[in-house]
Amino acid sequence: MSQRSLPADIDATLALLGEGRYVADRSLATAIFLSLKLKRPLFLEGEAGVGKTEIAKVLAATLGRDLVRLQCYEGLDVAAAVYEWNYARQMLEIRLAEAAHEGDKGKIAADIFSERFLIKRPLLQALEPNPKGPPVLLIDELDRTDEPFEAFLLEILSDFQVTIPEIGVVKAEEPPLVVITSNRTREIHDAIKRRCFYYWVDYPNAARELEILRTKVPAAERDLAEEVVAFVQRLRGRELFKLPGVAETIDWADALLQLDQTSLAPDVVDNSLGALLKYQDDIAKIRGSEAAKILDEIKLEIAASRVQAARRA
Repeated sequence: MSQRSLPADIDATLALLGEGRYVADRSLATAIFLSLKLKRPLFLEGEAGVGKTEIAKVLAATLGRDLVRLQCYEGLDVAAAVYEWNYARQMLEIRLAEAAHEGDKGKIAADIFSERFLIKRPLLQALEPNPKGPPVLLIDELDRTDEPFEAFLLEILSDFQVTIPEIGVVKAEEPPLVVITSNRTREIHDAIKRRCFYYWVDYPNAARELEILRTKVPAAERDLAEEVVAFVQRLRGRELFKLPGVAETIDWADALLQLDQTSLAPDVVDNSLGALLKYQDDIAKIRGSEAAKILDEIKLEIAASRVQAARRA
C-alpha cells in the first residue's frame, strides 16, 4: 500500500480503522486522531488481548508506513532497543589494519566507530529517514521493562533523538508515529505519560464485540457468533485469574469453526475452553456444570431477545 496522508478528522480516522478491519468507537478514534494531529505518542493501557497492539499494526498498514516494533521485556537495555557496535567486525577491522601495518590509531578508531559498524535497533531505526514517510513505532508492553529504561525513553519521546557518544546526536527529520502499550502489570512513570496522549482500552460491550467477531470471523454462523460473545461476556463477570480478551473471543470462534460447530453445546464448550481460558484453575472453575449453566442462561436470553425484536418489527 502506498503512503497516505494522515486522517483529516475523527470520521476519517474511523474510516481508516475500518479499512484495516478494526472496529473502534468514536472515543478511541478521537484519541488516535488527536495523537496523530498533535504529533504526540499514543499511550494505550488496558488488559491483555483488548486490541492495543493491533491499533499500531492497522495504522501502519492503512497509512502505508513501515511498522517498527520494540517488544519490551525485563532487562531491556540500550543495546537491544537502540543500537550496539558490531564488536566482531570491529576486531576484524583492527586485525586487518595491523596486518597492513597501518599505524594511524586515530584513523582506525574513527573508522571502526563509523556508521557501517553500527547495528541499529528499533528505536534508532524509527528515527531514520524513510521514503514511505515516518514509520509507526510500536513500543509494546512497556510495563514489562525496568524503570531505568523508562528514563532513557524520555529523550526520544521529548525530542525524537538519541545520543550516540561516538557519533553524536541522531535526530528524526520527522517524528515517527508512536504507539506505546501497557498491560498495567505495574504503573508507568508520570513523566512518560505526560508526553503522550493517554487512552484506556476497555473490554467492548456485547454489541461491539459481536461486530468485531463478525468482522474478524465472517464465516461464523449468526447463532454461534451471538452465543460465543454472550458466553465470553458472562465469563468477564466471574472471578477468574485472567479474564478472556477480544483476542481470545476471536481464537475461540475460529477453533469452533474448525470443529464444524454452528452453535454451542456443553461438551464442545468443555473441550475447547483452552482456546478461551489460559489457566487451569480458571478452566476447572468453569468446565462442567458452571459452563452448562451459563450456556442455558445465554440461550434463553438470546431467544427472548429475538422474540422481542420480532414483536417490535
